[in-house]
Amino acid sequence: MENINAIPEILGETTDVESWLIRAGLRFSDLGNDAASIAIRQQWREYQAAVQRCCAVLHQPASRVQLSGDYANLRIPGSASTCAIPRTDSM
Repeated sequence: MENINAIPEILGETTDVESWLIRAGLRFSDLGNDAASIAIRQQWREYQAAVQRCCAVLHQPASRVQLSGDYANLRIPGSASTCAIPRTDSM
C-alpha cells in the first residue's frame, strides 16, 4: 500500500528555517535552550553559510542547488543525512 504521507525526496536547498526544520519533522516552536536545540541552531547557521556560498559559486537560487560532500549532513537538522564546497577553517 502506498504511504500518502511520505515525505518526497528532498530536492534543492532552502533559505527558510521552518522548511529546513520540517525535513526532520520539527517546528521552530520545538526548539528550547537545551543542548540539542542549541546544536540545531548552530547547524542552521552552518547550513545557511554553505547554501549561500554554493548559490554564489553556481549563480543559482537555493532551490536549484543541492549540498553534497562534507555539507550533505547539514541538509537535515540534527542528522547525518549537489554542490560540494571544500570546508575551510573560517566556518
